[in-house]
Amino acid sequence: MPPAHSPISPDSLEGQGPSAPTGGTNDAIDALDGRLIRLLAEEPRIGVLECSRRLQVARGTVQARLDRLQAKGVIGGFGPEVDPAALGYPVTAFATLEISQGQGADVRAHLAAVPEVLELHTITGRGDMMVRIVARSNADLQRVIDRVVGFDGIVRSSTAIALENPVPYRILPLVDQAAAE
Repeated sequence: MPPAHSPISPDSLEGQGPSAPTGGTNDAIDALDGRLIRLLAEEPRIGVLECSRRLQVARGTVQARLDRLQAKGVIGGFGPEVDPAALGYPVTAFATLEISQGQGADVRAHLAAVPEVLELHTITGRGDMMVRIVARSNADLQRVIDRVVGFDGIVRSSTAIALENPVPYRILPLVDQAAAE
């Protein structure tokens, strides 16, 4: 177990027994879990001991809750949030891809090898996959698209450039709702 003042890391979550939620109708999280997730989202470098102080629960309770939330997949990691624009990739686009029948695994492997592909989702509707890609400029976006679609398993693509992101990826409103159920 790490010292009480250390930030929470995946290694600090090992070896502690899980704890069941203690309220609400939602079996994923309860109000205390919601408060813990919010605290970690707002202050990701906070340690387990400080979490316990702020939440006014025992340190072991916080650690057990973190273990359970990680084991259930509610908390997927403790890494930093990285802004692609700050790395020099300010252009974001979404490409819908149609793929050849039976080529899904090969296309997934191809797309996973392209660093500018940030996400890949299989979808319903027009197209089979949707990817979020980034580029250094609009001209560089053409290079990225050429690399993405330059694979025999991809039959057709359609790309839309994101102009702004007025509601960036967020999870806390959903956490609050799930904790209140």
